[in-house]
Amino acid sequence: MQERLLIGTVATRAGLNPRTLRYYESIGLLPPPSRTPAGYRVYSPAIFDRLDFIRRAQTLGLTLAEIREILAVRDTGILPCHQVAQHLAEKITIIERKIAELQTLKATLSTLLATLRTAQQRSDSERTICPYIQHMETTREKGLS
Repeated sequence: MQERLLIGTVATRAGLNPRTLRYYESIGLLPPPSRTPAGYRVYSPAIFDRLDFIRRAQTLGLTLAEIREILAVRDTGILPCHQVAQHLAEKITIIERKIAELQTLKATLSTLLATLRTAQQRSDSERTICPYIQHMETTREKGLS
């Protein structure tokens, strides 16, 4: 006979909160478990493979919606590697865009820092906080938003 696990046991072994398991079930990441006569959720040990996949997919930056899509394909009996590859390619594109934005920000900050290191330390205006920040042109003002 296969081991039957209650939600608290599964949650503890998986390092999750029982509410997380219920949430995963409600959004379709986990199939509805069988129930005891008293209505308690009962899982098979196979649930740990699915929970491990969800955790690993999240560490790769996949959203729960993307993971649900991948699991839905797998639940039809087909390996979802094509869908995984598509999502990972999208993640790489997003990361490359963010890297470019961060490189631009780094260059802006480096220029500003070099200017500030040689700047005067006094101002005649009480409204001036840091003129180099107050008067710098933002990305939006340059039309690069």
